[in-house]
Amino acid sequence: MSHRDPGPTVAIHFYATAPYPCSYLAGRQARSQVAIPAEAIDGEVYSQLVKLGFRRSGLYTYRPYCDSCQACVPVRIPVERFAPSRTQRKVARRLEAMQVRLLPLEFNAEHYALYRWYQQSRHAGGGMSDDDPQQYSEFILKSGVDSMLAEFRLDGELKMVSLIDRLSDGLSAVYTFYDPDDAKSSLGVFNVLWQAELTQQLGLPHLYLGYWIRECQKMSYKAMYQPLQALMDGRWVELPRPRDE
Repeated sequence: MSHRDPGPTVAIHFYATAPYPCSYLAGRQARSQVAIPAEAIDGEVYSQLVKLGFRRSGLYTYRPYCDSCQACVPVRIPVERFAPSRTQRKVARRLEAMQVRLLPLEFNAEHYALYRWYQQSRHAGGGMSDDDPQQYSEFILKSGVDSMLAEFRLDGELKMVSLIDRLSDGLSAVYTFYDPDDAKSSLGVFNVLWQAELTQQLGLPHLYLGYWIRECQKMSYKAMYQPLQALMDGRWVELPRPRDE
Protein backbone atom coordinates (compact mmCIF):
# COMPACT_ATOMS: atom_id res chain seq x y z
CA MET A 1 0.00 0.00 0.00
CA SER A 2 1.08 3.58 -0.55
CA HIS A 3 -0.06 6.47 1.65
CA ARG A 4 0.61 10.19 1.70
CA ASP A 5 0.63 12.36 4.83
CA PRO A 6 -2.04 15.10 4.86
CA GLY A 7 -0.72 18.58 4.26
CA PRO A 8 -1.89 22.05 3.23
CA THR A 9 -4.63 22.25 0.61
CA VAL A 10 -3.17 22.61 -2.88
CA ALA A 11 -5.14 23.53 -6.01
CA ILE A 12 -5.12 21.02 -8.86
CA HIS A 13 -4.25 22.41 -12.29
CA PHE A 14 -4.41 20.85 -15.74
CA TYR A 15 -2.31 21.22 -18.84
CA ALA A 16 -2.42 19.66 -22.31
CA THR A 17 0.61 17.91 -23.73
CA ALA A 18 1.97 18.45 -27.20
CA PRO A 19 0.72 15.96 -29.83
CA TYR A 20 2.45 12.58 -29.98
CA PRO A 21 1.88 9.37 -32.02
CA CYS A 22 -1.12 7.41 -30.76
CA SER A 23 -0.23 4.09 -29.13
CA TYR A 24 -3.50 2.42 -30.12
CA LEU A 25 -4.63 3.67 -33.53
CA ALA A 26 -2.03 3.80 -36.29
CA GLY A 27 -1.53 7.06 -38.10
CA ARG A 28 -3.27 9.21 -35.48
CA GLN A 29 -1.92 11.90 -33.20
CA ALA A 30 -2.83 11.94 -29.51
CA ARG A 31 -2.65 14.43 -26.67
CA SER A 32 -3.19 14.07 -22.93
CA GLN A 33 -4.59 16.32 -20.24
CA VAL A 34 -2.39 16.05 -17.15
CA ALA A 35 -3.33 16.87 -13.56
CA ILE A 36 -0.65 18.61 -11.46
CA PRO A 37 0.98 18.85 -8.99
CA ALA A 38 1.38 15.10 -8.50
CA GLU A 39 2.01 15.46 -4.76
CA ALA A 40 -1.45 17.00 -4.29
CA ILE A 41 -3.31 14.05 -5.81
CA ASP A 42 -4.19 11.85 -2.85
CA GLY A 43 -6.69 9.00 -2.76
CA GLU A 44 -9.79 11.18 -2.53
CA VAL A 45 -8.72 13.54 -5.30
CA TYR A 46 -7.67 10.65 -7.50
CA SER A 47 -11.00 8.87 -6.93
CA GLN A 48 -12.81 11.96 -8.20
CA LEU A 49 -10.48 12.25 -11.19
CA VAL A 50 -11.05 8.59 -12.15
CA LYS A 51 -14.81 9.28 -12.18
CA LEU A 52 -14.02 12.00 -14.73
CA GLY A 53 -12.07 9.61 -16.96
CA PHE A 54 -8.51 10.02 -15.66
CA ARG A 55 -5.98 7.22 -15.22
CA ARG A 56 -2.47 7.11 -13.84
CA SER A 57 0.94 5.90 -14.91
CA GLY A 58 3.24 5.98 -11.91
CA LEU A 59 2.74 9.45 -10.40
CA TYR A 60 1.46 10.82 -13.73
CA THR A 61 -2.35 11.36 -13.76
CA TYR A 62 -3.86 11.93 -17.19
CA ARG A 63 -6.76 11.43 -19.57
CA PRO A 64 -6.96 11.53 -23.39
CA TYR A 65 -7.34 15.06 -24.74
CA CYS A 66 -7.07 14.56 -28.48
CA ASP A 67 -7.95 17.32 -30.94
CA SER A 68 -10.12 15.32 -33.35
CA CYS A 69 -10.64 11.89 -31.80
CA GLN A 70 -12.73 10.53 -28.94
CA ALA A 71 -12.01 6.84 -29.45
CA CYS A 72 -10.76 6.28 -25.88
CA VAL A 73 -13.84 5.72 -23.71
CA PRO A 74 -13.46 5.19 -19.91
CA VAL A 75 -15.34 2.07 -18.78
CA ARG A 76 -16.23 0.39 -15.50
CA ILE A 77 -18.09 -2.71 -14.33
CA PRO A 78 -20.93 -2.27 -11.80
CA VAL A 79 -19.90 -5.41 -9.95
CA GLU A 80 -23.17 -6.11 -8.11
CA ARG A 81 -24.89 -6.67 -11.45
CA PHE A 82 -21.93 -8.26 -13.23
CA ALA A 83 -22.68 -11.70 -14.68
CA PRO A 84 -19.78 -13.60 -16.32
CA SER A 85 -20.55 -14.93 -19.79
CA ARG A 86 -20.51 -18.61 -20.67
CA THR A 87 -16.99 -18.27 -22.08
CA GLN A 88 -15.75 -16.40 -19.01
CA ARG A 89 -17.18 -19.04 -16.67
CA LYS A 90 -15.26 -21.71 -18.59
CA VAL A 91 -12.04 -19.75 -18.08
CA ALA A 92 -12.73 -19.43 -14.34
CA ARG A 93 -13.25 -23.19 -14.02
CA ARG A 94 -10.11 -23.96 -16.03
CA LEU A 95 -7.96 -21.72 -13.83
CA GLU A 96 -9.69 -22.33 -10.50
CA ALA A 97 -6.44 -23.68 -9.01
CA MET A 98 -4.79 -20.25 -9.43
CA GLN A 99 -3.40 -18.91 -6.15
CA VAL A 100 -3.46 -15.14 -5.60
CA ARG A 101 -1.63 -13.01 -3.04
CA LEU A 102 -2.03 -9.29 -2.40
CA LEU A 103 1.35 -7.61 -1.89
CA PRO A 104 2.69 -4.10 -1.20
CA LEU A 105 4.45 -2.08 -3.88
CA GLU A 106 7.92 -3.51 -3.38
CA PHE A 107 10.51 -4.54 -5.95
CA ASN A 108 10.55 -8.27 -6.68
CA ALA A 109 13.14 -9.62 -9.12
CA GLU A 110 10.80 -12.39 -10.28
CA HIS A 111 8.05 -9.87 -11.04
CA TYR A 112 10.50 -7.69 -12.94
CA ALA A 113 11.73 -10.64 -15.02
CA LEU A 114 8.14 -11.49 -15.97
CA TYR A 115 7.48 -7.83 -16.83
CA ARG A 116 10.53 -7.73 -19.13
CA TRP A 117 9.51 -10.98 -20.85
CA TYR A 118 5.95 -9.73 -21.29
CA GLN A 119 7.07 -6.40 -22.78
CA GLN A 120 9.60 -7.99 -25.12
CA SER A 121 7.09 -10.57 -26.32
CA ARG A 122 3.91 -8.50 -26.55
CA HIS A 123 5.14 -4.95 -27.10
CA ALA A 124 8.54 -5.24 -28.77
CA GLY A 125 9.72 -1.86 -29.99
CA GLY A 126 7.01 -0.07 -28.05
CA GLY A 127 9.39 1.84 -25.79
CA MET A 128 8.92 -0.28 -22.66
CA SER A 129 10.54 -3.53 -23.80
CA ASP A 130 13.93 -2.36 -22.55
CA ASP A 131 12.80 -0.90 -19.22
CA ASP A 132 15.50 -1.26 -16.57
CA PRO A 133 14.64 -1.84 -12.88
CA GLN A 134 14.40 1.90 -12.21
CA GLN A 135 12.00 2.48 -15.11
CA TYR A 136 9.93 -0.51 -14.02
CA SER A 137 9.80 0.84 -10.48
CA GLU A 138 8.76 4.31 -11.65
CA PHE A 139 5.91 2.81 -13.67
CA ILE A 140 4.67 -0.01 -11.42
CA LEU A 141 5.86 0.76 -7.88
CA LYS A 142 5.46 4.54 -7.60
CA SER A 143 2.01 5.59 -6.35
CA GLY A 144 0.55 8.43 -4.33
CA VAL A 145 -2.67 6.53 -3.64
CA ASP A 146 -3.76 3.26 -1.98
CA SER A 147 -2.23 0.64 -4.29
CA MET A 148 -1.36 -3.05 -4.20
CA LEU A 149 0.02 -5.83 -6.35
CA ALA A 150 -1.91 -9.03 -7.01
CA GLU A 151 0.42 -11.96 -7.67
CA PHE A 152 -1.04 -14.96 -9.53
CA ARG A 153 0.62 -18.39 -9.35
CA LEU A 154 -0.32 -21.78 -10.74
CA ASP A 155 1.39 -24.79 -9.20
CA GLY A 156 3.88 -22.39 -7.66
CA GLU A 157 4.86 -20.80 -10.98
CA LEU A 158 4.40 -17.04 -11.40
CA LYS A 159 1.88 -16.41 -14.17
CA MET A 160 0.66 -12.85 -13.78
CA VAL A 161 0.96 -9.64 -11.75
CA SER A 162 -1.63 -6.86 -11.56
CA LEU A 163 -1.27 -3.34 -10.20
CA ILE A 164 -4.54 -2.26 -8.54
CA ASP A 165 -5.64 1.03 -6.96
CA ARG A 166 -8.32 1.26 -4.30
CA LEU A 167 -10.69 4.19 -4.83
CA SER A 168 -13.52 5.59 -2.74
CA ASP A 169 -16.06 3.90 -5.02
CA GLY A 170 -14.22 0.88 -6.35
CA LEU A 171 -11.00 -0.64 -7.61
CA SER A 172 -9.04 0.52 -10.61
CA ALA A 173 -7.16 -2.03 -12.75
CA VAL A 174 -4.04 0.00 -13.50
CA TYR A 175 -1.77 -2.47 -15.33
CA THR A 176 -1.36 -6.21 -15.76
CA PHE A 177 1.50 -8.27 -17.17
CA TYR A 178 1.53 -12.04 -17.59
CA ASP A 179 3.45 -14.98 -19.00
CA PRO A 180 3.20 -14.52 -22.79
CA ASP A 181 3.80 -18.25 -23.29
CA ASP A 182 0.36 -18.79 -21.73
CA ALA A 183 -1.45 -16.26 -23.91
CA LYS A 184 -4.03 -18.86 -24.93
CA SER A 185 -4.89 -19.64 -21.30
CA SER A 186 -7.00 -16.46 -21.03
CA LEU A 187 -5.08 -15.19 -18.01
CA GLY A 188 -6.38 -11.69 -18.64
CA VAL A 189 -9.98 -12.89 -18.48
CA PHE A 190 -9.33 -14.66 -15.20
CA ASN A 191 -7.71 -11.49 -13.88
CA VAL A 192 -10.76 -9.31 -14.60
CA LEU A 193 -13.10 -11.89 -13.07
CA TRP A 194 -10.92 -12.09 -9.97
CA GLN A 195 -10.74 -8.30 -9.60
CA ALA A 196 -14.52 -8.02 -9.99
CA GLU A 197 -14.96 -10.58 -7.22
CA LEU A 198 -12.47 -8.75 -4.98
CA THR A 199 -14.34 -5.49 -5.59
CA GLN A 200 -17.56 -7.16 -4.44
CA GLN A 201 -15.87 -8.63 -1.37
CA LEU A 202 -14.66 -5.17 -0.38
CA GLY A 203 -18.20 -3.81 -0.66
CA LEU A 204 -17.25 -1.40 -3.45
CA PRO A 205 -19.54 -0.75 -6.42
CA HIS A 206 -17.24 -0.38 -9.43
CA LEU A 207 -14.25 -1.98 -11.11
CA TYR A 208 -12.63 0.58 -13.43
CA LEU A 209 -11.00 -1.02 -16.49
CA GLY A 210 -9.40 1.99 -18.12
CA TYR A 211 -10.19 2.85 -21.73
CA TRP A 212 -12.30 0.91 -24.21
CA ILE A 213 -11.40 1.54 -27.86
CA ARG A 214 -13.76 -0.02 -30.35
CA GLU A 215 -11.29 0.14 -33.25
CA CYS A 216 -8.37 -1.36 -31.29
CA GLN A 217 -8.43 -5.13 -30.78
CA LYS A 218 -6.18 -4.89 -27.72
CA MET A 219 -8.74 -2.63 -26.01
CA SER A 220 -12.10 -3.63 -27.54
CA TYR A 221 -12.30 -6.89 -25.52
CA LYS A 222 -13.54 -4.93 -22.48
CA ALA A 223 -17.02 -4.79 -23.98
CA MET A 224 -17.33 -8.52 -23.27
CA TYR A 225 -17.73 -7.81 -19.52
CA GLN A 226 -21.38 -7.02 -18.93
CA PRO A 227 -23.02 -4.89 -17.85
CA LEU A 228 -20.37 -2.31 -18.72
CA GLN A 229 -20.71 1.41 -18.11
CA ALA A 230 -18.97 4.04 -20.25
CA LEU A 231 -18.30 7.71 -19.57
CA MET A 232 -19.89 9.60 -22.46
CA ASP A 233 -20.59 13.33 -22.54
CA GLY A 234 -19.88 13.54 -18.82
CA ARG A 235 -22.33 10.77 -17.85
CA TRP A 236 -21.84 7.08 -17.04
CA VAL A 237 -24.15 5.07 -19.31
CA GLU A 238 -24.37 1.36 -20.12
CA LEU A 239 -22.88 0.09 -23.37
CA PRO A 240 -24.92 -2.26 -25.58
CA ARG A 241 -24.34 -5.94 -24.86
CA PRO A 242 -22.30 -7.78 -27.52
CA ARG A 243 -23.11 -11.36 -28.41
CA ASP A 244 -21.30 -13.89 -26.22
CA GLU A 245 -18.66 -15.75 -28.19
